Amino acid sequence: MKTRNIYLEHANITVNNIQEAINFFQTAFPHFKIRGGGNDTREWVHLGDDDTYIAINQAKYSDLKANKNYDTLGINHMGFVVENVEEIAQNLLGAGYKRDYPKQVEQFRIRDYFADADGNQFEFVQYLSELPEERNNYSNQVTV
Repeated sequence: MKTRNIYLEHANITVNNIQEAINFFQTAFPHFKIRGGGNDTREWVHLGDDDTYIAINQAKYSDLKANKNYDTLGINHMGFVVENVEEIAQNLLGAGYKRDYPKQVEQFRIRDYFADADGNQFEFVQYLSELPEERNNYSNQVTV
């Protein structure tokens, strides 16, 4: 069986404030642009680049917050592989966003977690090795 190159094309989320969600993602990924959008049954945008995007929908019922504690059903977070996790962290911290989980510095990767205005958690991971056996090693986790 031939192995295929699989990647996540998009994630689809619903938020209380679509502009705030756009701001969060464009702070983390300044190159993300609005690829399309509309207001047929609800306001929505596709925000991303040529390869991947986040489909963002405006909630019809406002003031709902994500309440994820890893004990309830649903997606706990989405992870993005990035080239420079520290640059993204500084962009988000500088814009007033808060870490949602302690930064983890490991031998072969650095992971940092932030929440958007609705409490949705996003992981940003920078791999420090090209070798799969090192990238996927879980024996040396350190939280800072």
